[in-house]
Amino acid sequence: MKEKHPDREECLKMLKDYNTPPHVIRHCEAVTDTALIIARALMEKGLFFDVPLIRAAGLLHDVARVDEKHWVTGADFARRCGYHEEAAIIQNHMSHTFDTDPKKLRELDMVCLADRLILEDAYVGIDARMEYLIKKINADKETERYIMAKKEITRALVRNIENLIGMAIEDLINKKNGGGANDIK
Repeated sequence: MKEKHPDREECLKMLKDYNTPPHVIRHCEAVTDTALIIARALMEKGLFFDVPLIRAAGLLHDVARVDEKHWVTGADFARRCGYHEEAAIIQNHMSHTFDTDPKKLRELDMVCLADRLILEDAYVGIDARMEYLIKKINADKETERYIMAKKEITRALVRNIENLIGMAIEDLINKKNGGGANDIK
């Protein structure tokens, strides 16, 4: 097992080596940017996060998005590359359930939260993102209920984070980078 997390350049090389499409890479960059912005705001309130792990896992979370069960395939790829902590986040990013207490958040939570707020490469918030997902997968009623339950938990977490940091996440994102995805270096 490797001791360190891959840096941005190594992650981009891994994405290219896997033949991840450019639009998916842009999505991964936007998720990473958002995760880091939120994590840093929480760190200013005394929480601790492994920033290099968030960066690497965010960049790699959808490395295999064009594959069926991309979370499994992507995790296997990261493990083969020696990045086991990243692999664990990739493996769980689709089904993770948050603890709504911001003080209990981990790196996995930061990547998952950002992924649920980003549509392709733009911050859209939880409502638009989940509506898109339901339509994209043509969700049956049971799957739609599952997604809506995840949405409500995510909404509660967002409210709690916003209360802790004293500002709306959307405002935080816009304040840090004008809504773009440029903070991952």
